Amino acid sequence: MLKVFLVEDESDVRESLRDNIMWQQYGYQFAGEAGDGEMALPLIRRIKPDVLITDINMPFMDGLALAGIVKQEFPQMKIIVISEHNDFEYAQRAIQAGVERYLLKPVSRSSLQKVLQEIRDKIDDERKQDNYREKFKEGMQEYEQFSRRVFFEKVFEGHLSVREIYEEAQKFSLEMDAACYNLAMVSLREKRNAEDHSRESRLLAGKREELMRHFQRYPEYLMFRWNITTYGILLKGEEEQMNELKNRCRETIIRICSGHDSEIEWCCAIGEPVERLSMLPQVYSKVNHMMSYRFLKPGQHILTLEESGFVSRGEGKESLGKVDVAKVDPEVIKNFLSHGQADEVDDFVDSYLESQREVLSSKMFRDYLILSIRFTIIAFVEKLGYSQEDLLEDTYTDKVHILSMNVEDIRFYMQELLHRAIELGDRVLESQSKKLIKRAIPYIEENYTKDSISLNEVASAVEVSANYFSTVFRQETGMTFTEYVTKKRMDKAKHLLRQTERPSGDIAAEVGFKDPHYFSFVFKKTQGCTPREYRSGIRG
Repeated sequence: MLKVFLVEDESDVRESLRDNIMWQQYGYQFAGEAGDGEMALPLIRRIKPDVLITDINMPFMDGLALAGIVKQEFPQMKIIVISEHNDFEYAQRAIQAGVERYLLKPVSRSSLQKVLQEIRDKIDDERKQDNYREKFKEGMQEYEQFSRRVFFEKVFEGHLSVREIYEEAQKFSLEMDAACYNLAMVSLREKRNAEDHSRESRLLAGKREELMRHFQRYPEYLMFRWNITTYGILLKGEEEQMNELKNRCRETIIRICSGHDSEIEWCCAIGEPVERLSMLPQVYSKVNHMMSYRFLKPGQHILTLEESGFVSRGEGKESLGKVDVAKVDPEVIKNFLSHGQADEVDDFVDSYLESQREVLSSKMFRDYLILSIRFTIIAFVEKLGYSQEDLLEDTYTDKVHILSMNVEDIRFYMQELLHRAIELGDRVLESQSKKLIKRAIPYIEENYTKDSISLNEVASAVEVSANYFSTVFRQETGMTFTEYVTKKRMDKAKHLLRQTERPSGDIAAEVGFKDPHYFSFVFKKTQGCTPREYRSGIRG
């Protein structure tokens, strides 16, 4: 039922309209009345009717003044003005105030009923359109998340000018204007399946969702996906707020992620604030460097400049007693090879060598370290199914004597081997991804015409997590899952519209839409014309 409110200073007219219209028959509930605009306004604010019927000439506050205030506060409310004046100026003022209909007194029951019916139909149609937009937006949420991720990658890697940042941000309705900025990155991954991102527990998915829900509530934080395991959070505000925002961010991550260390491995790195958008790449560089330290201290959850434990670049010492055995454990490199990204290699190597800087002046230690690195990486690629020759072929590393390297030689040696090993690992993942998509595509082809098909359903069918499947599908096809399914449906719909005379409602059902009106909405949104226009050749 739509709620209607009546404002009329003549009591006999007001009572006649109130008592002689069969409101419920036309889908309305008579929600209240008042004798003038001043008395009506607080009641309207409390009741929030869908339709307001008001006279123009009233004491204290006339109908047009009331209509102007109501329309500003409740833009969706429909207003019907009744007046004795058949005057163009009054009608023009009513239109400017956002009035839906202008009726002359005496108002007949039939004319008001007709207007009420028309307005009800219009409200129903507008609400359907709002629902369609919301449904379409939900369906395209995966695409929006991916697009936001690409945008933030460009921002933090320095690929956009400040003007371009603002222009791109506007497309996503992101407010980027602030006096100060900072960046936090948080990584969460499964411990139980440490080498398999394709599996994801409900606990891990729940923690990610909880983080997202929390930070989306506050305009000072913009959270976005960075990769399969990592999210970024842009902090923005006034200079005096930044320390508080940083602390709140850290405390929230600790509160949500703590208590499950046996099942989830997580860590967070938080940078230092800057005053310009153009300086965000510098913040990212430092935060990314700190994040690389998680491989050296897997038990340390919060990494800041103070807390990360970076060793200062002091003078080297010969004492092997300074060696931190845990940091030269081959598992550190294995862990990085299993979970690190190619763009983290240089930062990881810097952190790895910094952690032993005090003893790198010892030739004995350098020889031990380089052999340990070499044999660990060889073992990793052999486990992938590659040979030692695949790793070392055409590399600088075997053109020098590995037992006569200085620190910079070791740095380059380690970077090259790690890059090569990750490249070989990516080949394996790419092959697995292609096989996964080859299994998924036939399932989608067979089921895309079902209204119920979803990302979760297909991911379950190919036995991987929705998070992993979403990422792999986008990488392999260049489209999000929703884009792909929508394109399949639209392509089939266009074929049926051109090749058959079947009603668009039947075609909608055949391509996976229960609601033919929503089908028309999506068709126009994606194809730029209605199904009827497409069939007639007006567009497409």
